Amino acid sequence: MFSYSRGMSRKVILGFGVSIDGYIARRNGAMDFLVLNKEGEAVMADFFARIDTTIMGRKTAAATLKLRKRGEIPEMPGISNYVVSRRWKPGKHDGFEVVTGSLTAFVKKLKRCPGKDIYLGGGGELCRSFLQEDLIDELFIGVGPVLLGDGIPGFPGKFPQRDFRLTECKSYSDGSIALRYERTRTKTNR
Repeated sequence: MFSYSRGMSRKVILGFGVSIDGYIARRNGAMDFLVLNKEGEAVMADFFARIDTTIMGRKTAAATLKLRKRGEIPEMPGISNYVVSRRWKPGKHDGFEVVTGSLTAFVKKLKRCPGKDIYLGGGGELCRSFLQEDLIDELFIGVGPVLLGDGIPGFPGKFPQRDFRLTECKSYSDGSIALRYERTRTKTNR
């Protein structure tokens, strides 16, 4: 399956589940349409084995805390969790380290440290900021077999074109697919 490269630069991987029409959640934030079966659980376990750092926005962090408290998602020992927020005070809070300031400087600092890949999870607004700064190296997107018609978009607009190359496409018995893309950078699209 997926593996990370030792000795190579760490990658920032944007990963999320999305409806066919591009929504990561319903307007109220519910993600009930994204259901993991055994195949999906195996894919996610393999994915999380290749990372040791997460970056998320404030809203995603708050939702993650709620899910952890309800026991719906486990704590992940050995993983550093960062939250990018202008509202939360910088420092350590509930298993997260809140950071502010330049995204580019922060990501460059993380990439200089030895380790596995870096997961950029959830939050269309933070995704847009990373795309604006050209900080995403790979996309890992699960597409669920549903059209929502409305919701929170995975890719809210207002960022420059970014080109990617498809490196993997897998389909699963529930009708979902997993797509993996690698960022292609040329002199004209940097």
